[in-house]
Amino acid sequence: MTTTRFAPSPTGYIHVGNLRTALMNYLIARKTGGTFILRIDDTDPERSKEEYVDALKQDLEWLGLHWDRVERQSQRLDRYAEAAEKLRGMGRFYEAFETPTELDLKRKKLLNMGNPPVYDRAALALSEEEKDHLRAERGDGVWRFKLDQERIEWTDGILGDISIDAASVSDPVLIRGDGQVLYTLASVVDDTEMGVTHVVRGSDHVTNTATQIQIIQALGGTVPEFAHHSLLTGPQGESLSKRLGTLSLRDLRTQGIEPAALLSLLARLGSSDPVELQTEMAELIEGFDITHFGSAPTKFDVEDLFPLTAKYLLGLDFSAVKDRISELGVPDDLAPGFWAVMRENITTLGDLSEWWTLLRDGADPVIDAEDAEFAAQAMTLLPEGPHDSDSWGTWTAAVKQATGRKGRGLFMPLRKALTGQSHGPDMAQLLPLLQVIKAKE
Repeated sequence: MTTTRFAPSPTGYIHVGNLRTALMNYLIARKTGGTFILRIDDTDPERSKEEYVDALKQDLEWLGLHWDRVERQSQRLDRYAEAAEKLRGMGRFYEAFETPTELDLKRKKLLNMGNPPVYDRAALALSEEEKDHLRAERGDGVWRFKLDQERIEWTDGILGDISIDAASVSDPVLIRGDGQVLYTLASVVDDTEMGVTHVVRGSDHVTNTATQIQIIQALGGTVPEFAHHSLLTGPQGESLSKRLGTLSLRDLRTQGIEPAALLSLLARLGSSDPVELQTEMAELIEGFDITHFGSAPTKFDVEDLFPLTAKYLLGLDFSAVKDRISELGVPDDLAPGFWAVMRENITTLGDLSEWWTLLRDGADPVIDAEDAEFAAQAMTLLPEGPHDSDSWGTWTAAVKQATGRKGRGLFMPLRKALTGQSHGPDMAQLLPLLQVIKAKE
């Protein structure tokens, strides 16, 4: 059975980059009737915050991405310690004591010589006496996994055949000097013990995947199917890394983006399939195919979410927004008509508030100087309310007859006088909803 996982670190709010990874893993699991695990990567006690755990769960639930079970890495430290001990016993784990400054100098020297900046494994030559001396002087060292210096190959679900020479990669640090287990070891142990069969993540993890494959094999696990999706950029191809803080799901939700819009875009972005609004999760699941995605950097523009949101709202029945409209104070007898008119003239539900304020309180008229006399005359011809769908036609016909105006010269000044805007809903539909009409000179 297919098992996938989403493993965020609770050090901040989930953003569109995180969501893309989560969604792909979710859709793969659901399409095959498998298991989707939410795995909290909280091995860093200083940076991990429970408020972020709660927030990411809320964000996923808002989107309708429901997990089958939750795992916490902070509750599995004994499993990582056991795996580390196993690697030590196999001679695949060794302690190293270089300071960051010393490592930096080694890297610079190798680069100056035109060589890849690969760790030289100097720690392997240390005697036990030398190690004891270094521990006394510097404290515990880091623990590195000793790679077999051979080619690591796999067929990636997106990138195709991958081959990386392990000799060109530094032995990865899996445990810090303070004892903190790092992502690479924890992830491998979890994926192995939880039976994860498919891992989808960003292409920045490709080299990391190569080292993880060897660790999995050393621990006797089954290597999962890997797929590395492209990284998101801004609309001009710029890096999103500095903007991700403003592209959290919380911020997008505050801006009025609907879940269906966000999921529809990210389920297709970077693939050969066109982006289409999907209002049902079953449609997203059925239409998802990881092999349709490419490796090129993928442009993400938050503005693309607004037309999709508007299209989603256009398809909603009144029953779906009844409570939201009621909260604005729209009278029950006007509410259905209000939605029927406004659904075609909003981008987000937040736009309803401005429209209701206009309809309830009236607008500040916008009257151009050359239209002042015309507007004043026209307002004297406006029939008393309540108005219906015929009132606009009756009124404009009377104004046309009295003034001789027609077309845009007739309709636009009247719209601006009543609504203060040069565009908006059909006035025949809007006029019956106007609660107050202020004719200001």
